[in-house]
Amino acid sequence: MRIIHTSDWHLGQYFYGKSRANEHQQFLTWLLAQVTTHNIEAIIVAGDIFDTSTPPSYAREMYFDFIAKLHVTQCQLVILAGNHDSVAMLSESQAVLASLSTRVITQVTAVSISEDDIGNILENESAALNKQVFPLMNAKGQPSAIICAIPFVRPRDVIKSRAGQSAKDKQQSLQQAISDHYQSLYQHAVALSKQIAKEQELDKGEQLPIVATGHLTALGVSVSDSKSDSVRDIYIGSLEAFPASAFPPADYIALGHIHRAQQVAKSDHIRYCGSPIPLSFDEAKQDKRVLMVDFKSGKLKQVKELIVPCFQPLYMVKTSLDTLENSLKDTLVAFENRQVEEGLPSSVKAWLDIEIDNGDHLSDLSQRVIELAGDMPFEVLLVRRCKKARQRRQAQLSQQDNSMLSELSLAEVFDSRLSQLDWQTDEEVSRKTRLKQLFTEISVELVSQQKSVNLTAEKNTEILKIKEAEQGVKTDEVGQENL
Repeated sequence: MRIIHTSDWHLGQYFYGKSRANEHQQFLTWLLAQVTTHNIEAIIVAGDIFDTSTPPSYAREMYFDFIAKLHVTQCQLVILAGNHDSVAMLSESQAVLASLSTRVITQVTAVSISEDDIGNILENESAALNKQVFPLMNAKGQPSAIICAIPFVRPRDVIKSRAGQSAKDKQQSLQQAISDHYQSLYQHAVALSKQIAKEQELDKGEQLPIVATGHLTALGVSVSDSKSDSVRDIYIGSLEAFPASAFPPADYIALGHIHRAQQVAKSDHIRYCGSPIPLSFDEAKQDKRVLMVDFKSGKLKQVKELIVPCFQPLYMVKTSLDTLENSLKDTLVAFENRQVEEGLPSSVKAWLDIEIDNGDHLSDLSQRVIELAGDMPFEVLLVRRCKKARQRRQAQLSQQDNSMLSELSLAEVFDSRLSQLDWQTDEEVSRKTRLKQLFTEISVELVSQQKSVNLTAEKNTEILKIKEAEQGVKTDEVGQENL
């Protein structure tokens, strides 16, 4: 049995205003070619097929087109929902895609059956079990592996919140619930493997290999260069990382969510394949890949990395204002060499993230960078100050801002707060300008309203004084009549 393990496609991603459609299409075309070249019998996509819960229409078309073309090759496809994916959206096409050799698993369902049922598991398995534990077929149409198809586990699917639980209790409850779910499905898979082995009259003791999946952060993985905006925290405030020891003893565990390919806890059979394209500038230097996994005689034989070609070069340029021009020239040389080595089309331009070591506020920084880039084959997507420069800038602002709040006008307070925001891209600068405009409009409106209120109060005071004066006159007249 030979499968491909991939994950974190993030179809439909917009990257600082740039569409990734071209890269994703080239990747999917490349992946289809690998299926034919290497005689792949199943593909597992371990979560985050789409970048958002409401992907653009072109991303959905790309998804369905790939499935239709893959079906022609007679390769099975198992799609697991990730934390970026919409359960409702993926569920819409489940039934239709089933006819195209595609299983879409959107959410987990707690499974629990008695020991008496295990002997007849093929006849009595529940609907939930059918969705999560099933055989993968080889090229001859025979069951050759069992998969425990586990997508991103949402806490509400496996635990019920209880009042009075501490954060630590919630974390332990969720970790235990996920572990129990894995163990439960694994036991079902073992029983199913034995049953099929018996039906196929395999050699004594030989069983079908068991593959488990997951979309989470496992303890012991390296996230230093994957902890970017494109990798969201899954269990905020509850579960930080799932221990490798809590996984069941499956023959292979295909994981998604972390964008850097790696083993978990130095275990060859527990792996992240990483994303097929760099989804942030932090990932620009990573070789992207999918994993080709071979099984023989019911056991894991080998895991081979298939390197995905680079379709869109990204560069993170760390420099200063003084060395910026030379840094751009060095990047140009590196890019031109890469074009030759990798056969990149001459029409492709590299995307740049330029990080400047300068703490001063420069309103024309982006424009200066673009002018220096000139006719170079670059598109500058991001210009920003480095972290240390931002910290120095913050320190300077803090030292300068020793004024008492009572000494400042409302506009000065707002400007001071706005200056602390490290917004540097064109979009962010535009947003800051818009905020200033809105603040001015609101301030003018408030002042106008306050004047109106003051004027009304003054009028009311005058009316009250007149009434009091009139009342005083009447009192005097009554007193004189009595006399």
